[in-house]
Amino acid sequence: MADTVFGKIIRGEIPARIEHDDDSCLAFHDVAPQAPVHVLVIPKRPIRALADLGPGDAALVGHLVVVATQIAARLGLADGYRLVVNCGRDGGQSVDHLHVHLLGGRALGWPPG
Repeated sequence: MADTVFGKIIRGEIPARIEHDDDSCLAFHDVAPQAPVHVLVIPKRPIRALADLGPGDAALVGHLVVVATQIAARLGLADGYRLVVNCGRDGGQSVDHLHVHLLGGRALGWPPG
């Protein structure tokens, strides 16, 4: 897998506004937010996309979601929020590193696409 901007953020080569950092994931504010709160939660292990996950990745994916919900609570998103994972170019994935978008802070419309 080619190095991505997210790999550089994980290694500290590119600064980011960090919300969470542990052994398996990193969460930081998106530099081009699509909502008042827009945080990305990424695994530290390079996984290209949802389609590249295997059965052994279930705990990691669950951890990403739990971390996102904890950040949502900490940032005061009691009225609701959305978690989004894009997969592939047609799915809107712009960085080839699995990431969960946490969006909130305003009413979010539906359908999203």
